[in-house]
Amino acid sequence: MHGADFAAEPHRLYDQMRAHGPAAPVELAPGVDATLVVQHEMALRVLQNTTLFSRDSRRWSALNEGRISLDSPVLPMMAYQPNVLFTDGAVHLRLRKAVTESLAKLSISRIRRDVEPIADYLIDQFSERGRADLLNDYAKLVPLLLFNKIFGCPADIGDRLTAGMSAMFDGENAQKGLEEVAGSLLELITLKRREPGDDVTSWLIQHPAGLSDDELRYQLIVLMGAGLEPERNLIASSLLLLLSDGPSGRGSGMLVEEAIDHVLWNNPPISNYATHYPLQDVDLGGVLVDANSPIVVSFAAANSDPALKEARQAASKGAHLAFGAGPHACPAKDPAQVIALTAIERILNALPDLTLAVPQDSLMWRPGPFHRALVALPARFSPTPATRMAAAMRSLTPTKAAEPAPRPVPQQVSGGHQEQRRKGFWSSFLDVFRL
Repeated sequence: MHGADFAAEPHRLYDQMRAHGPAAPVELAPGVDATLVVQHEMALRVLQNTTLFSRDSRRWSALNEGRISLDSPVLPMMAYQPNVLFTDGAVHLRLRKAVTESLAKLSISRIRRDVEPIADYLIDQFSERGRADLLNDYAKLVPLLLFNKIFGCPADIGDRLTAGMSAMFDGENAQKGLEEVAGSLLELITLKRREPGDDVTSWLIQHPAGLSDDELRYQLIVLMGAGLEPERNLIASSLLLLLSDGPSGRGSGMLVEEAIDHVLWNNPPISNYATHYPLQDVDLGGVLVDANSPIVVSFAAANSDPALKEARQAASKGAHLAFGAGPHACPAKDPAQVIALTAIERILNALPDLTLAVPQDSLMWRPGPFHRALVALPARFSPTPATRMAAAMRSLTPTKAAEPAPRPVPQQVSGGHQEQRRKGFWSSFLDVFRL
């Protein structure tokens, strides 16, 4: 599941496995074996049975016995962290309650209000060029900047957090990126304990669960990680569908909401995950799995299960597993869809003749066992003047082809001398709105 063939045509592998049973052995990465559940009914059994299956990867026998390389590319997604994803029972309930009740304070109207200026700001960076990579210039950056907003990040912390998260997900010095994210979040937590605001970080701090700084840091990391990768993939894949040729493209009259739901059914942004570890040897419909061996749930394969034919035809939103199920189901499915909907509507309205710049069959999908992610989404359109936000940006910083080039900002250091700190996306965005 780590090769280019799987990335290009994952459903071909799902169909082959489904023909032999509800689950099948797979290799997630070189030397990393697992069992992939491909049947909808079996997926629900695993996701909902907390007495037989655990999410705690400290049980992973192959890792504990040294049979998994510590530099394996899947470890960041599978190795234990003390967050809501990898815990069970009372610990999980306490952490999840803090997370869900804090996220519940984000109203849909606020999310729309926060996404719209971010989308406009990003569109302004490329609208005069007549071309853009809708993934890397837009879909990737909308959630990055939005999370800075809803977490209450000031300029400098937000710049470092954005750079660190980009490094983690793009695979460019991921360890350094993780360290930057961890340090930035601890600084943010310290700030919000002293000066709380109307943001998720402050709400988590104030929650009756009484999370420690370390617990807060890990929950914020998982919120960002679980939001950024799926969100950018959902926005990009939905835009691809709307801009594509054929019966399901925008020319067919497909609504943005329909495109998002189509992606969630057919190419969920996180296609395979929710790793569980059986507490004892288990029989998954004829497929035997040893205790403490990883079982990965394929949301994409479960959604395409022939047993769901009627639900698929009716596009029933309640049946697909794109957001998981059971006690670990995604607590932010409504906000996630509103973010994608707002971002997509904003760019389609701003650039009404937006079209793919390359043949659809030439687009590349990023290899990896867990996600369904484009490498790039080149598009073209009639150049349009930038709005007030871009005009303000030009007075602050010159631009290059892909993104605004941050200008050096004097920063006082010891001895009275000044060093040059380069502005990032978040501080530049804040500068525009201060103007």
